Amino acid sequence: MTTPHSALPFDDIRALFRSMPEADAAAVARVRARDAVLTKPPRSLGRLEEIAEWLAAWQGRSPPAVNRPLVAIFAGNHGVAAKGVSAYPAEVTAQMVENFRRGGAAINQLCVLYDLSLKVYDLALEQPTGDITEEPAMSELDCAATMAFGMEATAGGIDLLAIGEMGIGNTAVAAAIFAALFGGDAADWVGPGTGVAGEGLARKRDAVAKALALHRRRFSDPLEVLRRLGGREIAAMAGAVLAARMGRIPVIVDGFVATAAVAVLYAVDKRSIEHCLFAHVSAEPAHARALAAMGVRPLLDLGMRLGEGTGAALAAGIVKAAARLHSGMATFAEAGVSDKE
Repeated sequence: MTTPHSALPFDDIRALFRSMPEADAAAVARVRARDAVLTKPPRSLGRLEEIAEWLAAWQGRSPPAVNRPLVAIFAGNHGVAAKGVSAYPAEVTAQMVENFRRGGAAINQLCVLYDLSLKVYDLALEQPTGDITEEPAMSELDCAATMAFGMEATAGGIDLLAIGEMGIGNTAVAAAIFAALFGGDAADWVGPGTGVAGEGLARKRDAVAKALALHRRRFSDPLEVLRRLGGREIAAMAGAVLAARMGRIPVIVDGFVATAAVAVLYAVDKRSIEHCLFAHVSAEPAHARALAAMGVRPLLDLGMRLGEGTGAALAAGIVKAAARLHSGMATFAEAGVSDKE
C-alpha cells in the first residue's frame, strides 16, 4: 500500500479534531424557511425533512443537492482470521474485491440503480495485519498512514460519501473495538458475522477475549485501540470520515464494521460524527448496542448483514430523494395552491 501523504503521527491526527468545522446554521435556517411554504402539510415528510436539513448543514448550501455521491469500499485482511473466526477463508477478501471491480456484487447493483459512483480500495491484502490475539494489528506508523490513505476518498469534489468495507474476520475485530471503547466482554459484542455458529462462534469469542486481555492497558486512548485491535479497512474508513468532516462532506455509515471505525472517532470527540448518518441497524446482534452507545438513530432496519456498503447505498438513495423533494417541490405561491389558514 502506498499513500500520497507522509504518514501522520497520531498527534497530528488529534490536531484535526481541534479544528473541525461546525454545521452551517444559516443553511439549515434557509431549508426550514423553504420547507414551511412547500406544497405539503408541515413536517408531513417526516425524517426526509430532517435529512434535507442535515445535508444543508454539512454541505453549507441551500437547497442541498446530491450531484457527486461516492460509495467507497475499503478492503483489508486480518491476521486473526487464521484463528478460524470466520465462516470463509481469508482469500475471499481478494476474490470479492475482484467481484466488485467486475460489477458482480450486490453493491454494484445498488450503485447502478441509484446512480452512485463506486471506488474500491485494496489495502495491502497480501499483508494481513498482526494477529490481535498475539500482537498489535498495526504499528502507529502503519495505522496513521492508512488513515491518511483513507482521507483520499474525499478528493474530487464529491458531495456525499458512503463508506463500506470488505475483510474476512473483520466482525471479530469490530467486536473487539466496541468492547474496548464501550465496555463489556467478548460475549456482549461477538456475533455470527458471515455465519459462524457452534464451535466457530466459540473460537471467535475466545479470540476476541484473548485480544482484549492482551491490549487492555491501552484502552484509554481510542487511536491506540484502533491500531492495536483494528484493521486497515477500519483505519482507512476512520480517516475518510474525519477528512469528510474537514471538507464539509456528509457521510453515510454502513453496518457493524463501518460503525466501529466511526466509534473510534466518537471516542476521541463526540462531535466528530455529527456529519454522519447511520444507514441501518444490521442483523449482527451487537450493532444496535453500538448505535445506542453513541446515541444515534439508524435510518433503516432491514435485517441486513452483508457489509460492502450495501446499507449505505440504500440510504444514499433515500438521501437523494430527500434533497430532490426539498429542491424540486413547488411552494404554495408558485403552484397557486391555497396555504392553510
